[in-house]
Amino acid sequence: MADHKHGSMDVKNHEKTFEGFIRFSTWVAAISIGILIFLALVNA
Repeated sequence: MADHKHGSMDVKNHEKTFEGFIRFSTWVAAISIGILIFLALVNA
C-alpha cells in the first residue's frame, strides 16, 4: 500500500463502466417517464 503514487492508476475501465451506468440510468428514467405519461393519458 505504501508504493501507491497518487494519480498513477489507470481509470479507463472505470470511466467506461460509469459511462455505461449513466447511459442505462438515462434510458430507465426516460422509459419510466414514458410509462407514467401513458398511464396518465389512459386514466389508469
